[in-house]
Amino acid sequence: MKASQADILIVPGYTNSGPDHWQTRWESKLSSARRVEQAEWAKPVKEDWVARLIEEVNRAEKPVVLVAHSLGVPTVIHAAPHFTKPVAGAFLVAPPDVANSAIRPKHLMTFGPYPREPLPFPTLMVASRNDPFGTYDHADEIAKAWGATLVDAGEAGHINAESGHGPWPEGTLVFAKFLGKLGDGGKLGGGI
Repeated sequence: MKASQADILIVPGYTNSGPDHWQTRWESKLSSARRVEQAEWAKPVKEDWVARLIEEVNRAEKPVVLVAHSLGVPTVIHAAPHFTKPVAGAFLVAPPDVANSAIRPKHLMTFGPYPREPLPFPTLMVASRNDPFGTYDHADEIAKAWGATLVDAGEAGHINAESGHGPWPEGTLVFAKFLGKLGDGGKLGGGI
């Protein structure tokens, strides 16, 4: 699948993705990408965020590819059973452990716990070994439950601009490969 054949929905996390964040850069470079805007970025309400994503997916004209970061990941997971339009795949990055009582700010826990049912579309998840918002073991556990392919990003922090991942060229390559696999019907596999 080519990017132009999909509606690419950028699903940012808590406080949105700023101008240097890889999601913002991808949105500006991909003509078929648009951000799922939320009414309240600093005080997210799960029901509102999920409803907004469902609305965006269900009004899509082409198959949807979701690109979620951080709190965008549980937003996608909670919304998935309610999509009526086809979702070609999901690219999930830096999933936070929203059931961890040590997470700050505390209201992010309202997005947990994660449902554990397998996702109805191909999913690739990228996780870091030293993400302050979720352990790699937690990412591995939820990826297995969802039937997602997990990519080890090494020690990459929260995979955002603050951790040095503004341009994130490695992510661009992995995403391009992911899109290609969606188009050829191939299995994702760990060597994506």
